[in-house]
Amino acid sequence: MGKTLIFGHKSPDTDTIVSSICMENLKNKLGREIEAVRLGEISKETKYVLNYFGVEAPRKIEEVEDSQDVILVDHNEFAQSVKNIENANVKMVIDHHKISDFQTSEPLYYRAEPVGCTATIVYSLYKENGVELDKKIAGLMLSAIISDTLLFKSPTCTPKDIEVANALAEIAEIDIEKYGLDMLKAGTDLSDLTESELIYLDAKEVSLGNVKAVIAQINSIDLEKMVERKEKLEEQMNMVIEEKGLGIFVLAITDILNSNSKMIVLGKESELFEKAFGVKLEDNMAFLEGVVSRKKQIIPPMMKI
Repeated sequence: MGKTLIFGHKSPDTDTIVSSICMENLKNKLGREIEAVRLGEISKETKYVLNYFGVEAPRKIEEVEDSQDVILVDHNEFAQSVKNIENANVKMVIDHHKISDFQTSEPLYYRAEPVGCTATIVYSLYKENGVELDKKIAGLMLSAIISDTLLFKSPTCTPKDIEVANALAEIAEIDIEKYGLDMLKAGTDLSDLTESELIYLDAKEVSLGNVKAVIAQINSIDLEKMVERKEKLEEQMNMVIEEKGLGIFVLAITDILNSNSKMIVLGKESELFEKAFGVKLEDNMAFLEGVVSRKKQIIPPMMKI
């Protein structure tokens, strides 16, 4: 079967790509044949990071073969993973999300921690295995933490994330604040993306009880400019609702500078969102002050409902 493949979720973000690359580096240094791959297109933010450190993006795959050995990072739900994942041999999972819809036919190594970023856990694995981090790997991991925690502003950020980020910044010789802002801003130039590309930029399929949902997020520094594209965004969202048989599609447009989000919500189960947040959708929209995290602030209230 060849090398074990390591990858993150569909619609890969910076943490997914970086954690895959850094785990490949760690495992190869420990004598294992591992190849990092990806399941989707690279975002502008991730391109900025890879270009900054002179690292090539992993090759893209569409599916895995039966009995292919795989390692999952930054996800565990099969709905978010590669085609045919249910027939692969999952050997390891490194993740920081809730455990859901997950089962294997054989025992495996599972590492999950309630931190803001998978790369924070990967850093611990380097330390535990006595493998030294070079400037490039340290810079990549730092970038992932900055991305997932929105430069430590997200409620998902933990003291461990900040501690690890500072240690990595010292190794990489990087000014966290300056580099972090430049990196985040690089990911918000979305003017050349179509509405179809925008809604899939960072989208996750989740099950809210018996309601099938997609929760997508777009990071921006100009909410109003993005809202100007609302009509066309809704057209694409409705197409996905029809195609996937969704009960609800939530698109969070997040202001990364002021830590707020405007939400576009469509689907026959839209009332679920209104009940979860105690708001009334007006023209399919709502403003949620202080809400920036899909994992901690958007999905959990809806799960409770």
